[in-house]
Amino acid sequence: MSLALLMPALTMSGQAYSAPRIGDNWSAGVSVGVASPVKGHSFFGNMRPTVGLDGSRRLTPAFSLGAEAIFGFNTSRWPGLVHSTTAFDRSYVGVYGAIDLMRLGSRPCSSRFFSLGIQAGCGWGHDFRTAGVPDHNFFATKAGLFVGLNVSPRFSVNLAPSVLWDMSDARSRQSSAAYSGRQAVFNLQAGVRYSFGPGFQCVPIYDPAQVDALNGQINSLRASLGEAAVQVETLRAENARLTSQLDECRAKKPEVVKEVSVNNRFNTERDIFFLLGSATITPDQMPNVELVAAYLKNHPGSRVVIKGYASRDGNHGANVRLAAKRAESVRAALIKHYHIAPDRISASGAGIGDLFDEEAWNRVSVCTLENK
Repeated sequence: MSLALLMPALTMSGQAYSAPRIGDNWSAGVSVGVASPVKGHSFFGNMRPTVGLDGSRRLTPAFSLGAEAIFGFNTSRWPGLVHSTTAFDRSYVGVYGAIDLMRLGSRPCSSRFFSLGIQAGCGWGHDFRTAGVPDHNFFATKAGLFVGLNVSPRFSVNLAPSVLWDMSDARSRQSSAAYSGRQAVFNLQAGVRYSFGPGFQCVPIYDPAQVDALNGQINSLRASLGEAAVQVETLRAENARLTSQLDECRAKKPEVVKEVSVNNRFNTERDIFFLLGSATITPDQMPNVELVAAYLKNHPGSRVVIKGYASRDGNHGANVRLAAKRAESVRAALIKHYHIAPDRISASGAGIGDLFDEEAWNRVSVCTLENK
């Protein structure tokens, strides 16, 4: 009967739960109640108090196995039976399986204030008799219900009605006689229970198709990360080359060059390069900004026109906005760090650049110096 109860409890749960350790999910309880014969005797006239102890362990959120002991106080004599003069006249010790019906469903691990279930078991019964009359030992089966109020995660108050059958006379009667009311005792136990251990923790069940899709996204992001790493290394190499050229230029002896053009207009350009997706001027590009600032300071009548560009990598609209930010970044550096008057600077975004064959070089702000 316990195995029959176990199967639906294991199959009806809609969630997976973490496997508990051996020492988890044990509980112990103590109860008091009454017992009376079901048939053949006065139900209330032969009712007597009982006391019980039990311990159990939940194997799943809904199913548990346990052992119990119930002792009946000797307060009356049942007609036709010889009872002991001791404090207890009957005892039962057995094992049982129980299903909490409230934990069957889609959320078996969730907290429940109310418990309702069924339980069944079997064990050894013993009737204590007077001196000279042999005690009666019998194999017993038991089935019943239980109702519980879980007042806290650890404590619960329980009420358990059940019927206990004496199976010892089954051979001398028909097969159905073992479950006759004349061989049965009704028990009603009320008690408290304390639970040990952390309980069950439910874990979500993922759709394999969703897992495969997420793995595909992860692999795609890893590939993009590898491409980005290659681009970063390319930019670092380019920055190193430009820094080397700048060092060579600084090492050269200054030359005075006099240029004359129609309309007496002088034009020169300086480039400030940026990293992918960035409008921040890196330290290795600040020397180029410094050259522009030095020229403006040395030529009070000059001004600078800054055009920001972006490469074709990424979203077009985002790149257009990024180009404008790069131009504004150079303008802000000239004003903040070198105190160039704002009216001598013109800055605007020029969109996607095609100034260089190397696509990474088009992430640039071009500074054109003009003399009046």
